[in-house]
Amino acid sequence: MGSEVVPEAQAAGVVAAALDAGVNHFDTAQGYGAGRSEAVLGRALAGKPQAFVATKMNMAGAAETRAGVRASRERLGRDCIDLFYIHWPREGMDPAPMMEALEEARSRGWVRYVGVSNFSVQQMRDASRAGRIDAHQLCYNLLWRFPEEDVIPYCRENGIVLVSYSSLAQGLLSGAIPREPRFAPGDPRASTVYYDPEVWPHVRDGIEELAAIAAKAGRPLSHLALRWLTDSGTIASVLVGSRNRDHLAGNLTAFEGTVDPSAMRLLDEASRRIQRHIPRIGNIFKYYP
Repeated sequence: MGSEVVPEAQAAGVVAAALDAGVNHFDTAQGYGAGRSEAVLGRALAGKPQAFVATKMNMAGAAETRAGVRASRERLGRDCIDLFYIHWPREGMDPAPMMEALEEARSRGWVRYVGVSNFSVQQMRDASRAGRIDAHQLCYNLLWRFPEEDVIPYCRENGIVLVSYSSLAQGLLSGAIPREPRFAPGDPRASTVYYDPEVWPHVRDGIEELAAIAAKAGRPLSHLALRWLTDSGTIASVLVGSRNRDHLAGNLTAFEGTVDPSAMRLLDEASRRIQRHIPRIGNIFKYYP
């Protein structure tokens, strides 16, 4: 459930189909639609205790965090939120008050697990002094592999579960973005690092190389991109957006059957070549709160 406006009935239909297919992890955030996403997801999952629900709020003080947890519980219609993330770190702000408030929420049974998103290793160390981090939601895909250098090893060493977002690189790894992309006014994808003038030619050519590898393997590029995430055993849960039932069905098909290991090796090698042309700027959005 992201920030794009989708009719509620359509969103509820996708959620129902996902549940029927065995999907049980649903991710949202307070910032998606100013709370609308949480409310829509909550209504869609009413009476579905088997669903695992994660939400997020930006870094805040203790009182604001308590109020935020309460508001998310109300919108989601759940006494206990399965996983509650600090959405973004904030430069110069101590995470301890928020972590302490989330630990209090955990002790009261309002939150089951506490996570962070978009945190560096040092930011995780700082947060861990005030509470236990159970999960880290990070941008990770064939075009953005910087977490392999430090974040992923740190999480492995400290028992922190990894959840990937932008798993298809904002749709680039679907293979459907043209060589000369045109975005509607306000489309946030246009401002990501992938489309910077000095980066895009390398990304564009690299994706064509990745797509050729996938075609030779007899699978769509999106399938191999998702399998690259799951088959390594590094990522516990892969987040993929689905605007309708057809998108959902296509994404789920990625996890059927086997993939030739040689194709995955070629995919990985090509990915590393693309990575050399992407600047390490902290996050793909160039967002530094």
